This record gives sequence, C-alpha cells and structure tokens, in this order.
Amino acid sequence: MPPQIPTEVEAERQRIVAALGQLGFVLPGTISTRMARCGKPTCRCRAEPPQLHGPYNQWTRAIKGKTVTKVLSETQLATYQPWFDNNRRLRELSTQLQQLSLDTIQTLEGWGAET
Repeated sequence: MPPQIPTEVEAERQRIVAALGQLGFVLPGTISTRMARCGKPTCRCRAEPPQLHGPYNQWTRAIKGKTVTKVLSETQLATYQPWFDNNRRLRELSTQLQQLSLDTIQTLEGWGAET
C-alpha cells in the first residue's frame, strides 16, 4: 500500500518535476576564462609587466575519468551558456527532490534526521 503523502509535499514534488520538464539541453562541466603565456622567449607575454594572450574561454569536463578541455569562441560561449546554466539548474532541482524525498520518508517513518 503506497504511503499517504501530505498534499503540500506532493505539490512541492510536482513543482520540482514541472521545473525539470521545462529544462532544455544541458551541458556538464566548468567554464573558465584564462590568460596564457606562449613559448616564444621574446613575446610580449614574457615582458615585465607581461601582456598575456587571451582571454580564452575553456570548457572542462570529465569523460571516462579523463579531463577534457575545449576552447570556446565568444560566439560559442554565448550560444551554449544557457545549456551550462540548465545543467546548474538540473543539479539544484535534483538536490531539492532528493532532500524532499529524504524529509518525507523520515516524517512518514518517524525516523530521526540522521537517517
């Protein structure tokens, strides 16, 4: 027999699920902006003060346990930034749903917060 979920808890679950359904594409990983030095000993990036090359937008993520980095153009970053934002939102919503589920089972079963 399924447990009796309180109405307000079910409403919160439905809100989270609806928000998940509104997400578009998601891209995992981290975006960072880097400045760099090249290998030429007489380049301006080696001067004092250095004038570094860049900025370079780097997308870093793990694939099969290996770190992979791609350099994105400004146009690519602008195009795909919403996908990176959606990934952050996906993680937030997933965490909310997990916490709601944990809180609910603890309440339904009368367990303490440490479970």
